[in-house]
Amino acid sequence: MVEIITAINKALNDFIWGVPAMVCIIGVGLYLSFRTGFLQIRKFAYSMKCTIGRIFEKKKASEGSITPFQAVYTALAATVGTGNIAGVAGAIAVGGPGAVFWMWISALLGMCTKFAEVTLAVHFRERNAKGDYVSGNMYYIKNGLGKKWMWLAYLYAFFGICAVFGTGNATQVNTITAAINTALINYNLLSADSTAGSNLIIGIFICIIVALILIGGVKRIGRVSEKLVPLMALLYIVLGIGLIVIKFDRIPAVFAMIIQGAFNPKAVTGGIVGSFFISMKKGVSRGIFSNEAGLGTGSIAHACADTKDPVRQGMFGIFEVFMDTIVICTMTALIILLSGVGIPFGKDAGAELTISGFTMVYGNWVSIFTAIAMCCFAFSTIVGWGLYGARCAEFLFGSKILLPFNIAYALISIVGATVDLGLIWGISETFNGFMTVPNLIGVFLLTPVVVKLTREYFKKETI
Repeated sequence: MVEIITAINKALNDFIWGVPAMVCIIGVGLYLSFRTGFLQIRKFAYSMKCTIGRIFEKKKASEGSITPFQAVYTALAATVGTGNIAGVAGAIAVGGPGAVFWMWISALLGMCTKFAEVTLAVHFRERNAKGDYVSGNMYYIKNGLGKKWMWLAYLYAFFGICAVFGTGNATQVNTITAAINTALINYNLLSADSTAGSNLIIGIFICIIVALILIGGVKRIGRVSEKLVPLMALLYIVLGIGLIVIKFDRIPAVFAMIIQGAFNPKAVTGGIVGSFFISMKKGVSRGIFSNEAGLGTGSIAHACADTKDPVRQGMFGIFEVFMDTIVICTMTALIILLSGVGIPFGKDAGAELTISGFTMVYGNWVSIFTAIAMCCFAFSTIVGWGLYGARCAEFLFGSKILLPFNIAYALISIVGATVDLGLIWGISETFNGFMTVPNLIGVFLLTPVVVKLTREYFKKETI
């Protein structure tokens, strides 16, 4: 049965991450960039000013919403996860170091795409039966394009529900178990042959915690996110910078490897990764897995923010993609490539490759700290994507589905802790691809609205 599922998923993955996704992701990203005058570059300094300064505003949110501080951290909690650690490791292993270059390209265009998604989500949001703000791709299609496009909104919501169980939960739990097991094995507290029992215990524990948080609603999610994200980011970045400083002399060679590998992967991987398209595909797909630009998911969290200006909140989209991919994903890539750890080119790899990079330089003791950071990364993503899935389910079935969905979502944690890594990542990647198509069609058709709102905002700012 597993072999059949794997074969079907491979066929679907090869299709969706072939021409359809590449055309949508790169094409829409370029189109938005041209229509906004490459806003992500032209207004980059302004976006950093609006976001980095604003996230420390500790104002109290109105009923049914969260503060901009909580909104950005909820979105960052969902984006900064295993895509930054296991995803980058997997992209380098399967697509070669050149995959990192294509991550950068997808991030550069993705900054503008996510800006558009967040702006549209806040502009077209509405209140649900409980009084909470709700939005996302489904709502900006519904309220921006009208009834004739509702099929596209329903399609996105369906793919979103399917994707959250893998992307938002199972892959994250799998990374948590890998990180904990690696640390325990390094200290001889667990044997490599007896991880099944510990995986099950970890899965059950995460299941209970996730259920309690999600049932608490959007405000509890916001409070958890604003506490977890700074902790995990600081810990990971400090360790990463330390490694880069230690191996500073190797940086020019690593960057040369990345650039050469992007266009001639065979020369860098010893012929194991010989396809330019594989390198590009893995870089773009894992980049989107990480920063979610093109998926439309981050806009769901931003729509909950207590703000009246869609464009100002949209600046957080630029900030998120920059922090997630340009900063943290690049740091992970440098950790792996600078450390000199053996990379299993052509084979699936995950968090253990990144951990091995750390331990090669620091020693086994660092596996404890990296395990903690990775657990925080992954757990925050589980919580953030729980909100995304709940909004998709609510759009299709109404508010009565929320409790059953949250319980089902929590139970998937047990599955994610006990099944094969490669299959989970493959299925998650496939559903991410299916999500991008309806989302980017909606963003493309609503580009005139984004351009209009942006022009009006900056005209007001200059007065």
